[in-house]
Amino acid sequence: MDKARDHCGIFGVFNHPDAARLSYFGLHALQHRGQESAGIVTSVYDETKGRRVMPVLKDFGLVLDVFTDKARFDDTLVGDAAIGHTRYSTSGSATNPANIQPFVAHDREGHFALAHNGNLSNARALRERLVERGTLFSSSSDTELILHLAAQSQQEGPVARIVDALHECQGAFSLVILTDDALIAARDPNGFRPLALGTLPATDGREHPAWVVASESCAFDIIGAEYVRDIEPGEILVIDREGVQRVAEGGDFNGVCMPRPHGVSQCVFEYVYFSRPDSKVFGTTVDKVRRKMGKRLAHDAPVPFVAKGEGKRPIVMSVPDSSNTAAIGYVSESNKMGNRCKLDIGLIRNHYVGRTFISPGQSSREQRVRTKFNPVAGVLKDRIVVMVDDSIVRGTTAQALVKMVREAGAAEVHFRSASPPVRWPCFYGMDFPSREELAANKHGAVDKIAEWLGVDSLGYLSVEGMLAAVEEAHETRERYCHACFSGEYPVPIETGVVKEENDW
Repeated sequence: MDKARDHCGIFGVFNHPDAARLSYFGLHALQHRGQESAGIVTSVYDETKGRRVMPVLKDFGLVLDVFTDKARFDDTLVGDAAIGHTRYSTSGSATNPANIQPFVAHDREGHFALAHNGNLSNARALRERLVERGTLFSSSSDTELILHLAAQSQQEGPVARIVDALHECQGAFSLVILTDDALIAARDPNGFRPLALGTLPATDGREHPAWVVASESCAFDIIGAEYVRDIEPGEILVIDREGVQRVAEGGDFNGVCMPRPHGVSQCVFEYVYFSRPDSKVFGTTVDKVRRKMGKRLAHDAPVPFVAKGEGKRPIVMSVPDSSNTAAIGYVSESNKMGNRCKLDIGLIRNHYVGRTFISPGQSSREQRVRTKFNPVAGVLKDRIVVMVDDSIVRGTTAQALVKMVREAGAAEVHFRSASPPVRWPCFYGMDFPSREELAANKHGAVDKIAEWLGVDSLGYLSVEGMLAAVEEAHETRERYCHACFSGEYPVPIETGVVKEENDW
């Protein structure tokens, strides 16, 4: 794993007769957020049992791998409410089926199912407290903590108990929770991970519209839903037969529920890499922010200067696909500044190679990279090439790609990162390598990293440039977490906490 990974994508729908199918398509759109397991839970009234039940289908694999039997949408995953989850796991938990979400539980007041994106920064303390009470755990996921906290709450009613549980959680959590009567959507007070609300108009004789919730708005586009707004940091929404209600602090409706003792700090890496460019995240389109980051990069790390008449313009190429729009912004601004360059396609990515196409140990890292990328020699030969990528994490893929570009005949190879050096781990829902494995720490100064990568020069977007790009899109830079670049953690973390998903 060379890139940072987000742990999962979540989706929920309420008041639609095809809730499970809509969830299936929504998870397809969110597949980039997690590719190791997927699951859907629905809520339906069982005539034979005289009560509501929550059928579930979940397994390891891509969405296409898990939901191969179309009949399951007609005979099992029925009902007009559903939630879904697609997940990345981390070392030690990838083979544990108990970690596959959504989780389903039954307590004294009925059923509830939960899907979670994020990491609880106080997970260790919560788990120790629950263990002391005699709580038994079936998974190694911090998501299960929320289920137990809600089940053990002394509040009355599922909504009040869930609210009570969330007040004990710290860190990152965007949640969709399905009860027998409602769909609940919640976002932590800092708003680390995204969560959006959408709607589908009433059809087929339905009196009320359907409501949908998703990690990114691209999941609305695939089903024809309309983006309404982001769910605000610290907000808890209850969607039921009456419509959408906002839970207030103290359990009442129509207000923001959870206070913000540490302010708002949405994850800037969602713009850098995680989210799809066609998504609207944190109130604006990802494509817009990435283009602005590319433009700022043109100032912080310019194209090598080649005057007119002294040779062909340098070629700027993206490392597909997440840096495509940043490269467009970089070239546009570079030419505006008088730094002649040309955008071209220097790498072709094979989109049909699965993540497990070659297992570790079966082949070299270089060979694994070659299964995904191939250089366009006719474009690169004898040219000055500037490679633009969204970030450099371990740098091992970048190193292999640089070698491929040189072997294709490039006269010079320069590398530009559309984000600052990644130096710190994340405790809020991203999966980074250990701090010692990060290229910016392992190899030291920028010129040393450039030497290790095998490039003629290396340049990064500065933290100031990154925040300025975000500010241009949002008119504020104060609402974003950049701890992985700066080491400034907005929410306290536990001493000795494991960075990855807690593997207990």
